[in-house]
Amino acid sequence: MSNPVLDAVVERAEEISALGPANETLGRLDDQAAKALRETGAIRMLQPKTHGGLELHPREFAETIMKIASCDGATGWVSGVVGVHPWEMAMADPKVQDEVWGTDPDTWIASPYAPMGLLRPVDGGYVFNGHWQFSSGTDHCDWIFLGAFLAGEDGAMLNPPRAMHAILPRADYEIVADSWDVVGLRGTGSKDIVVRDAFVPEYRVIDFQDVIDGRLAKERGLTNPMYHLPFSAAFPLGITASVIGICEGALAHHLAYQRDRVQITGTAVRDDPYVLYAVSEAAAEIAASRSALLDNVCRVHDMVEAGETVDFARRAAGRRIQTSAAWRAVRAVDEIVARSGGNAMRNDNPLQRFWRDAHVGLTHAIHVPGSVYHAAALTDIGVEPPQGPMRSMI
Repeated sequence: MSNPVLDAVVERAEEISALGPANETLGRLDDQAAKALRETGAIRMLQPKTHGGLELHPREFAETIMKIASCDGATGWVSGVVGVHPWEMAMADPKVQDEVWGTDPDTWIASPYAPMGLLRPVDGGYVFNGHWQFSSGTDHCDWIFLGAFLAGEDGAMLNPPRAMHAILPRADYEIVADSWDVVGLRGTGSKDIVVRDAFVPEYRVIDFQDVIDGRLAKERGLTNPMYHLPFSAAFPLGITASVIGICEGALAHHLAYQRDRVQITGTAVRDDPYVLYAVSEAAAEIAASRSALLDNVCRVHDMVEAGETVDFARRAAGRRIQTSAAWRAVRAVDEIVARSGGNAMRNDNPLQRFWRDAHVGLTHAIHVPGSVYHAAALTDIGVEPPQGPMRSMI
């Protein structure tokens, strides 16, 4: 299967890697790093062909994200997060698609999807207010998806809650400067977003329930099965792929560092069977994580391509696979870092940056295992999980 974006990324791998320290220093992607992503087509992999996109298979998307992240964690993270937004935009009203991509198919869309705002209905649309954290790559984006709850005319949130996604242009929201000061993934520039009394027309709002199980893609007449994936299979894919790619990068830097290293005991690492055992075990675990994530999304893609419904039980199992893949890979990195010696923690050794990036990536909400594992286990024994938070990320 030919993947032109992956081929382009491989050609520019050294450039992407070299920009990693600059991204971290800036607290956002360096302009040259963003330019590389634009020129390789990394953000257009899931974008509809009607608006200059490539409509690649989700496996190709994940494989490309992994490669970028193995070069630099922040660049991989931004490509995985921002790169999935065209997937949902393909289901939005054609009018907003034209607004976003009509003059420039390389226009980027930020997020976050966390429902931290309220949409109050008014004539023709909604008045929108809220404050969000963690808008990755936002400095390079001109539009944004923002999660919200629907309010009544009195401004109070409806009960039961109804989650929505609102689409806003850059002029309608504020990026909070200096709001991203963290120990890892610094180069993602995942800053806060504030919206104050913005008017959002009806056609720029999507009911989240309609993308959970892929029904909106059917309503829009989209024929590519990739767009019929459940949201819980598509959205986490880029994030977890970036974490696994970061772990692959950490392993590569560890191997390069250990090749000629002599430990304080006078033993060369190449002659230490205990370290070599740990290296091999970590390599196997990271490879298993990669295979599990790719196999999972391919199986779900095959289901929707065959016209099958991806029910809650299968979605929960998929989220369990995706979440556990991230944890397995990061634990493996911990094992090799613990055997890298103190000099691996020096700022001029990229291994420590990849280690920090991997751990910050693991803190994303889609990698929290508790409720996902709980819900998946209940469905395994034939018990329907209760409505509420346990189901919200599935």
